[in-house]
Amino acid sequence: MEFVIYILYSESVDRYYVGHCQDLNDRMARHKGGRSKYTKMVTDWEVKDTESFSTRGKAMIREREIKEKKSRKYIELLIAEGHTG
Repeated sequence: MEFVIYILYSESVDRYYVGHCQDLNDRMARHKGGRSKYTKMVTDWEVKDTESFSTRGKAMIREREIKEKKSRKYIELLIAEGHTG
């Protein structure tokens, strides 16, 4: 089983969102379908970066690391480095 942390970007609100899941396609459908509390304001979210992990715990730790930095620059650096995959 693989878990993924992902970074989404919405051009219309110029915001990033960081989350984790097991099924990225299902999770994106929920984000774009307005079924996610934080992201329901817009539907133009697109995946900018992903990182894969073997356990949910490791994915949650990495998600927390990214969020704790509270830094748009850090998120944009991760995207530029191309962690996708």
